[in-house]
Amino acid sequence: MVDNNNTRVIPLLPLRGLLVFPTMVLHLDVGREKSVNALEKVMLEDHEILLSTQKEISIDEPGEDEIYSIGTLAKVKQMLKLPNGTIRVLVEGLNRAKIERFTDNEEMFEVEVSILEEEHMENSLEEKALMRNTLHQFEQYIKLSKKISNETLASVADITEADRLADVISSHLPLKIAEKQDLLEMTSVKERLTKIIEILNNEQEVLGLEKKIGQRVKKSMEKTQKEYYLREQMKAIQKELGDKEGRSGEITSLREKILEAGMPESIEAKALKELDRYEKMPASSAESSVIRNYIDWLLNLPWTRETEDILDINHAEDILNEDHYGLEKVKERVLEYLAVQQLTKALKGPILCLAGPPGVGKTSLARSIARSLNREFVRISLGGVRDEAEIRGHRRTYVGAMPGRVIQGMKKAGSINPVFLLDEIDKMASDFRGDPSAALLEVLDPEQNNTFSDHFIEEPYDLSKVMFVTTANNIGTIPGPLLDRMEIISIPGYTELEKQHIASNYLLPKQMKEHGMTKGKLQVKDDALLKVIRYYTREAGVRNLERQMATLCRKAAKLLVSGEKKRVVVTDKTVEDMLGKPKFRYGLAEEEDQVGAATGLAYTTVGGDTLSIEVSVVQGKGKLILTGKLGDVMKESAQAAFSYIRSRSEELEVDPSFHEKNDIHIHVPEGATPKDGPSAGITMATALVSALTGRPVKKEVGMTGEITLRGRVLPIGGLKEKSMSAHRAGLTTIIMPKDNEKDLEDIPKSVRDELTFIPVSHLDEVLKVALGESKQK
Repeated sequence: MVDNNNTRVIPLLPLRGLLVFPTMVLHLDVGREKSVNALEKVMLEDHEILLSTQKEISIDEPGEDEIYSIGTLAKVKQMLKLPNGTIRVLVEGLNRAKIERFTDNEEMFEVEVSILEEEHMENSLEEKALMRNTLHQFEQYIKLSKKISNETLASVADITEADRLADVISSHLPLKIAEKQDLLEMTSVKERLTKIIEILNNEQEVLGLEKKIGQRVKKSMEKTQKEYYLREQMKAIQKELGDKEGRSGEITSLREKILEAGMPESIEAKALKELDRYEKMPASSAESSVIRNYIDWLLNLPWTRETEDILDINHAEDILNEDHYGLEKVKERVLEYLAVQQLTKALKGPILCLAGPPGVGKTSLARSIARSLNREFVRISLGGVRDEAEIRGHRRTYVGAMPGRVIQGMKKAGSINPVFLLDEIDKMASDFRGDPSAALLEVLDPEQNNTFSDHFIEEPYDLSKVMFVTTANNIGTIPGPLLDRMEIISIPGYTELEKQHIASNYLLPKQMKEHGMTKGKLQVKDDALLKVIRYYTREAGVRNLERQMATLCRKAAKLLVSGEKKRVVVTDKTVEDMLGKPKFRYGLAEEEDQVGAATGLAYTTVGGDTLSIEVSVVQGKGKLILTGKLGDVMKESAQAAFSYIRSRSEELEVDPSFHEKNDIHIHVPEGATPKDGPSAGITMATALVSALTGRPVKKEVGMTGEITLRGRVLPIGGLKEKSMSAHRAGLTTIIMPKDNEKDLEDIPKSVRDELTFIPVSHLDEVLKVALGESKQK
């Protein structure tokens, strides 16, 4: 060590989160490289080192400005290397010291320090008084805090030096490092003792407040325990008196309801077990309300209540006919179910799927089925449902848990044999929350649904007596396993005559009643209805037709209220005055035979439609261009037709090299509408042959059928809807696959009588019927 004018150069050990006062003896763990180097040097020399605290604990390599300038000169009494590489040292604080400057030693912190002298009090009596006061305050603090042992107090009481007393007490106070540093930097013993007395006074006040708060909390807890004890006593007294008021009365009432609910034995046992849990649980508990909610659900569900079916077939038929016109297949299926029920008295509820375009009466038909059977009716919409818990419910562990829609529907029905409508079953979706369609498999399987399990109810529930009716616009989007469990009943679109009958007997009377009309005030002629159907609506159902009836009623109401007319009669000539210009063109058939343009018949989810297919042949290099937003299947049909014509070019009198000299463009108008499916195959082939040979396609002919590479015509679906769209468009001849002859009986007689159906099995037969003679060679 180097001495120079009361200063010396010694190693520095920066402390983190710790401060050492003179006279203190304690262990330190040292791990930083510079600190280890400093200790090793100290042990080789006079064992003295400066201990100074860092201002910021988090810094590993503190700079000169990040270490307090006043620290404690200490003696290293012992050093021990630990297995983990750190060094444990025993140090004893000697004197306060001030860092004058840092040296340039890179291996360790080395500083030049000067020893700070203590400023003692001149008046020894004042010193004694201060020491006594400090000891007294320290004693009071120990009694309140109980964190410092009495042995510590005894050892402190034996100290006779004022400066040492101040330092020892400072080391035991619960102060922040910055506050302890302030005490360390005070060289005046008087100032230090005065500051310690002030700190001890503050600490006693805080501890006193803490004690008061603790006593207050204890009293509050004792009060709660007392209330619980009194409540238990009250229950016992009420029980002795037979008093039914209060919670005990509620428990008794719930127990009676459970026993009277007619639950299966296992469910009743579960309900009583939950009731016992509810009885033992404090009313303020969150679990208490969950159990109460669960018991309420068990009580409100129908377990045995059953409505009695009216098994009179004639009565049921009258109701179905009263509510709906046509729809013979559905009505027949309901009557069959009733007949079997009457004979067996026990039949599992069927699962019917009413599939058809919008507006044909699927939902209202389900309501009529319930009325004809004298059953409760429940409807739930599945459109957009994407969470499995919507069907099966949530487990009771979740906050706000509820049963699924099926159990909710059964509670609403109040009987175990309702007609349960699952609306829009084709519009469910699936995502990360699960697949609701998979959860419906158990609901709609007659072999499984007698033990349907809901996550909330947790017990099996019998759905076997429920008559499930589902509705869908497009059965193609329903998953296969779910579709397999349902009996599909297709509901086709209505013919013009059926629409006219429905408008006259159902829609118009309903709208007149809603708009305050009577037959004496408004009359709509049959020819006016037909014009509305043909020129103002284009749909498979009657939803838009009902809107037009409502419009007629509103217009008539205005004329009557304003006093312009006393009675409104709507004829085909006055329809335009009421509804405006026609929205659609009736009869979409071509006005004359066209070369390279053929009329196909399409089937969509909203019914049948006609489809015009145009082909243009221009000079080029043999490209086949397809436009009109066609799907992959339709594009493949076009390519198959193209290949067939190439293979039969001689028989068809087509130039064999047409595919090398010409570009062929096939376009399907209404380009913004996506189109797909194989049934336009023969239409494309006919239009292509017409364009290549110059033979026109007959304007009155519509066609549908899939084509193979060898020219065979394969069957298609939706013949009834396609025929009705052809009839609407004014076509008179329909070319159809021979294998579809069996479907002709489904077509209404009024449509069948006005159309000529030509069954074909090969494209050659199609061309004979569809193409006329060429006007030019």
